[in-house]
Amino acid sequence: MARPIFPFAIGDISALARSLGRELASRDGLPGHVDLLNILSRSAGFRNFQHFRAQAAAADRLARPPVSPVEEEPVDLVRVERVLRLFDPAGRLIRWPGKDSQRVLCLWALWAAIPAGRRFAEKEVNALLAARHHFGDHALLRREMVDRGLMWRTADGSLYRRVEQRPPAEARAVIRRLSGRADPG
Repeated sequence: MARPIFPFAIGDISALARSLGRELASRDGLPGHVDLLNILSRSAGFRNFQHFRAQAAAADRLARPPVSPVEEEPVDLVRVERVLRLFDPAGRLIRWPGKDSQRVLCLWALWAAIPAGRRFAEKEVNALLAARHHFGDHALLRREMVDRGLMWRTADGSLYRRVEQRPPAEARAVIRRLSGRADPG
């Protein structure tokens, strides 16, 4: 593993030389590596090397532009391809997968097909889901979407709406690929 590099800059070299001279004069013999790091850090106005290192790391983080954690999410392209095989060319789900990780991605694809910002009666949600799968169990899909927080429903189950949120990176990849396919007709 590579060692981090911490830039060391001094505004007044004369003050550094005086401080180093005092530190070295008060010692018996030559200081070791860690002692030298601490002496240099104290000469620059820090409590010790750890204090200097923490300040340098913080300055480095502030200097870099912020990166969204979502952008750093890795995408398992093999899983994405496996999930895409569960959909026909028109983007309809052929079968309900056995693996939970694939089910979640399939649900996200169905979630993306539901219009945002609208409330739907149960019959409307059933029709939307029925148009997006071949295995004839829209109730399973509706329940799974509610249970996983992708849809909200009233306590009596009469109204549903899509819960707006950013899909995970793999789900976004599946949704993008499916959106390039023809709509079911």
